[in-house]
Amino acid sequence: MTRTNPPFMRYLFSLLVWVSSVGTAPAQGHFRWTPPLRQAYDAVLSLRFERAEHLLDSVRRTDPDNLLVLHLENYMDFFRVYINEDPVEFARLERNKNARLERIRRGPKNSPYYLYLQANIRLQWALARLKFEQYTTAFFEVNKAFKLLNRNAARFPSFVANKKELGILHAMVGTIPDGYRWAVEWLSSLSGSIEQGRRELEEVMQYARKHDFIYEKEVYVFYAYLLLHLENDTESAWGVIHQSPLDPTDNPLACFVMANVAMRTDRGNEAIHILENAPRSPEFLPFPYLDYMTGLAKLRRLDPDADRYLLAFLQNFSGRHFIKDAYQKLAWHHFIHGNEALYHFYLDQCLLFGNTVVGSDKSAQKEAEFRVMPRPELLRARLLFDGGFFQQAYALLNGHHESDYSNLKHRLEFTYRKGRIAQKLGKDSEALRAFERTIELGQQAPWYFACRAALETGIIHEKRGEVAQARAAFEKCLTLKPEEHQTALHQQAKAGLARLAELGNP
Repeated sequence: MTRTNPPFMRYLFSLLVWVSSVGTAPAQGHFRWTPPLRQAYDAVLSLRFERAEHLLDSVRRTDPDNLLVLHLENYMDFFRVYINEDPVEFARLERNKNARLERIRRGPKNSPYYLYLQANIRLQWALARLKFEQYTTAFFEVNKAFKLLNRNAARFPSFVANKKELGILHAMVGTIPDGYRWAVEWLSSLSGSIEQGRRELEEVMQYARKHDFIYEKEVYVFYAYLLLHLENDTESAWGVIHQSPLDPTDNPLACFVMANVAMRTDRGNEAIHILENAPRSPEFLPFPYLDYMTGLAKLRRLDPDADRYLLAFLQNFSGRHFIKDAYQKLAWHHFIHGNEALYHFYLDQCLLFGNTVVGSDKSAQKEAEFRVMPRPELLRARLLFDGGFFQQAYALLNGHHESDYSNLKHRLEFTYRKGRIAQKLGKDSEALRAFERTIELGQQAPWYFACRAALETGIIHEKRGEVAQARAAFEKCLTLKPEEHQTALHQQAKAGLARLAELGNP
């Protein structure tokens, strides 16, 4: 009979005790919105990072176990990366993500913030990764976040903040084109529809109107963007953001959101007013993109000082996107004011600087490469249209005809622009005739005119309740493959088909 080795047994017993205790280790920390943290959150959302850091330092000293500090730290990292687009800064700050997640995972699991913060951090870094074309990693980050949010919703169904993220995710999933849906279904747990997302965000909106909801401002932005980009309900989107608690005179992010919605809902004058009154104190994180927006809005009104803001953007922005677009817009500015030499100079700069990731930069690059001189009346009409100055644009083109243009691109732009202006002025029959001609002329052309004409044809028929015609037009849009703006146009067409499907029509 062998004797047992007592030291070994003691070691084995100690090991078993340690292993059994790992899963039951006491939680470290807590999640509690204290007054200083609420003040810090407001400071972060208004890009007052120095003030936010001061408040967070105070919380770290007086309430060191409050894990919501990590939540706000990640917000600041996200905004820095998203606004600055600096790859070195991105690489440095991204290293904070896993450390924050690990610390949160040691927090109390019986709190709805336990899973929610993990999902929120992953979503913010997924969005940041899109700036640097890390699409695959971003996709898997979103998928992980979606799973965390669903688990949290099952455990804490009355936790309203959960629906803020789930609402926008469900709506976005509802617009994924059929050609990519198989990959989503195979690789992820993502599911949802525009109607589901809208319903969830409306629930959060209703809750925020009656209760003290920390994320109130965010949900207004999410809901307005859903209405604008996925529902194509521009007036409701403006109404939501205009009635929100956002103050564009005291918050650069609020200024960006309100001006962006104004520009996308044909309110050029209001956008300029908002942007010219943007807060520009050194207490805020620099936001050069506001200069780009101001220059663009003023260019669309044909203002003589639009170039000043575009140049300020190029001088102060060291990021990746809208550089080529800004040079193109400078070229346009000088062209419509009669300076062809500067038109060519700035298109040459467009070839030298910037990237071709976003659609507007790609279009700018193509114009600079092919150098087809625009027709002055077409360019002015386009700018006025984009700014919401429809009567002026209509009058400008009223004396011209398709036969005036021998160049195919100019002919397509003329018929398309006539249709878009007529559409905005409520002249639907005239718009549909112009769109039909644009599609006939431009189905094989590399430009976006025919694809957008098909999309807008669908939107007109949808508005009229002509479901079969609307569906046919959206499907036609999806068959056209322009070299510019294809992804965005196809997503909008897919959103249109989703809206029609949710009506329950055959």
